[in-house]
Amino acid sequence: MEKSIFITATNTDVGKTYACEKFINFYAKKGLKVGYFKPVETGVIELPLDGSKMLNLVKKLNPFFDVSIKDVVPYQFELPAAPFVAKKDKKIDLDFLLEKKQELEKKCDILIIEGAGGLMVPIEKEFFIIDLIKLFKAKAKLITPSKLGCINDTLLSIKALEDKEIEFDWYINLFLDKDSFEKVSLPFYKEYFKELKYLHEL
Repeated sequence: MEKSIFITATNTDVGKTYACEKFINFYAKKGLKVGYFKPVETGVIELPLDGSKMLNLVKKLNPFFDVSIKDVVPYQFELPAAPFVAKKDKKIDLDFLLEKKQELEKKCDILIIEGAGGLMVPIEKEFFIIDLIKLFKAKAKLITPSKLGCINDTLLSIKALEDKEIEFDWYINLFLDKDSFEKVSLPFYKEYFKELKYLHEL
């Protein structure tokens, strides 16, 4: 079994934190000690909202995961933008993030890592979220929405992961345009893919 799972998505506001919650509970029910890591969170005023919510959940399920919010969300920026923009003149140390990931892995059976935005969100000028997944040697879980336009975003994201030779599964988060999804997008998905996975069914 994978040691690290990286939750990514076709874009922002697609449901990565919700997906983290689903996977954390999924693995905990299997009797595994689960951990959580969000390398960068933007839009932070006092505490990182996503990181704090998931850390509280993990600590409830895995008391051995005795770490602080600064351990699980080491880079916190106020501006709600891509990390490259939000960090301003600060450098994000990739070696430090890799070390932090390895430290957290020692405290659990499986580490759930939450990305920021979509795959091509920049962390540094020439380094993107997809590159972080590759650096971490993690298996990706791609979350795609059910809204109009999801086919294009899903196929582009899948191609990007395949081009980088990153192992992945993908899940539909059935919430936006939920009522029209069955008519508008589902027919193509059924024809194109052998199997469809829904996040709510985890």
